[in-house]
Amino acid sequence: MIFRKKGIIGLDIGSKHIKVVQLKESKSGYQLERLGITTLEPELVVDGSILDSSRLVEALKGLIANTAVTVQDVTLSVSGHSSVIIKRVSLTQMTEEELGESIKFEAQQYIPFDIEDVNLDFQILGPAEKEDMMDVLIVAAKKDKINEYVTVVKEAGLNPVTVDVDAFALENMYELNYEIKEGENVALVNIGAGMINMNILKGGASVFTRDSAVGGNLITEALQKEFTISYANAEKLKQEGTLEGISQEDAAAVLISASEDIIAEISRSFDYFRDTTNYENINEIILSGGAALTKGFASLLSERSGIDARLVEPFKNINVPDTFDKEYLKKVEPIAAVAVGLALRRAGDK
Repeated sequence: MIFRKKGIIGLDIGSKHIKVVQLKESKSGYQLERLGITTLEPELVVDGSILDSSRLVEALKGLIANTAVTVQDVTLSVSGHSSVIIKRVSLTQMTEEELGESIKFEAQQYIPFDIEDVNLDFQILGPAEKEDMMDVLIVAAKKDKINEYVTVVKEAGLNPVTVDVDAFALENMYELNYEIKEGENVALVNIGAGMINMNILKGGASVFTRDSAVGGNLITEALQKEFTISYANAEKLKQEGTLEGISQEDAAAVLISASEDIIAEISRSFDYFRDTTNYENINEIILSGGAALTKGFASLLSERSGIDARLVEPFKNINVPDTFDKEYLKKVEPIAAVAVGLALRRAGDK
């Protein structure tokens, strides 16, 4: 990792929230310098696509001003099964330079998009099981999706220097804050308003990634429909489990029913992982994203999957000055997880 005193802002633009994190790096580790989260109006970002760029730019400008970030360089991220493809493949052994020259040819058999319409990157993971072969991670992101986000960030007065993928940002965050146990499979599951990002790590290395177009809005909409309440009240009911005029029993029934649909999607991804790899079962689930704060969700996921699920702690190994509201920080930890991972990135990283 390149040491840069100025640092980089981690910027996570979701369907419901924009999050910014600025960290200060020193010999003793990382310190939290700035944290900002703002709630977006509905329909500005839907399924990872920006529908109203001018209002999104204004929201981002307001967040940057209120957070008082001191740098302009930004790492942002993209995700979505229809615009980002991540493949772990085995290729004939070659140098990184040789693969860089032939990556388009190697990737086109694995990428279901026109190879000219995507930005490609790769990471050599090491020798494969077969002799003279190596495992490689190939990432392809549609150029129009990247350009959408880069344009918004530039119009807000910031300088995008790196574009990452949500699943890998979660991996960065995990590596800093958690002890890596060899041989154990850990599922990092980020549930936003409109999307689930999953990255399963074996011994700290990514072995499976998947994005699903399902998220916490499913629960919010179920509550709105059942109780004829506003979006804001449905969000409050989703997190707290209570709302004046609605019995806790009735609310719990809808929360469980809607949460089951999200858990079914997560379970399908787990099943696909088991069916397509030789790895053992999943040992632990680390939950992030705003929907992870749904009342009773983590315990319900643990019960249904038979795997211990707990909320992420993205600031566990980050020094947090006393000037920050620790109670607020604890509340928003799952929402800030991707932004923390992005703030750890530096220009030129692989």
